[in-house]
Amino acid sequence: MQIRHPYLLFIGDAPDQLAAKTADGVAQWRRHWCLGQHRLPGCKADLGMPDLSIAAAAQAGARTLIVGVANRGGRFSPSWIETMLAALDAGMDIASGLHNKVSDIPEVAAKAAQLGRSLFDVRHPSQEFEIGSGAKRPGRRILTVGTDCSIGKMFTALALETEMRARGMNADFRATGQTGILIAGSGVSVDAVVSDFVAGAVEWLTPANAPDHWDIVEGQASVLHPSYGGVTLGLCHGSQPDALVCVHEPTRPHMRGLPGRPVPSIADTIAAHVAAARVTNPACKGVLGLAINTVSMSETDAHAYLKTVEDEHGLPACDPVRTGCANVVDAIQRAF
Repeated sequence: MQIRHPYLLFIGDAPDQLAAKTADGVAQWRRHWCLGQHRLPGCKADLGMPDLSIAAAAQAGARTLIVGVANRGGRFSPSWIETMLAALDAGMDIASGLHNKVSDIPEVAAKAAQLGRSLFDVRHPSQEFEIGSGAKRPGRRILTVGTDCSIGKMFTALALETEMRARGMNADFRATGQTGILIAGSGVSVDAVVSDFVAGAVEWLTPANAPDHWDIVEGQASVLHPSYGGVTLGLCHGSQPDALVCVHEPTRPHMRGLPGRPVPSIADTIAAHVAAARVTNPACKGVLGLAINTVSMSETDAHAYLKTVEDEHGLPACDPVRTGCANVVDAIQRAF
């Protein structure tokens, strides 16, 4: 899918800031694509952007209304429909990452068809993919992997892209989840692809490219996660990564959704993901850096932990939020 920008970020009647996390991610990483936010009465979230009416946003050139709410159950509120219809009337497309499809709302679908507008349900692939082949193709690829779900693999991939581009490197973030797709404007939500075709979908997402071009592939879950490891394995095989960056959150009491199952060690995680990557790219250089999510640690403890894991694994360690990832990109450049 190719989503047109500029965006108007719609956060509806979000009850708190966390409920607007999808829009928050887009605003953080692609603010230059965003004209402002549109909120309904009672909204408790704020993206720190101008509040715009639908008419004002359309006049300013908005091309797509992004439904940036991540509410419980992933469902559309009836109170949002009037806004969506107004956006279509004003010339905008609509994109959403919710589980429920905007294209399944009868009045919205009918209006979009009548006016020739596009509706993007970014969590649901809009095309069929081939089965993965494992065939070698030119271009270079980095995949972010991790010890668990929801620890910062997307953030790390975007931070790597930003640092690499700042150095003049030819690099593009490749989105594999709904928020990443809204940030990138394109991509494939791989957790909604039929399992036989995940590797093929990732091959499609990271096609043959110039020898010096880097695809920075957003990782999902973990090969060692009993619930979601299949998606990660498809990413490892389909992206044929030339290198990996491993993400870890050291204060997790257990794997997400699995009380009683400890988070795997960094060493075990590296070994499992490198083995999976080398199935389709035997020349993969392995993990070249560690990205540590220290959000729950003090500044002092965070820097001490980074030093500890660097010494333990012999790899540069960063927190993309606290420290940036220059040292990890240094290691990537040295390796290639």
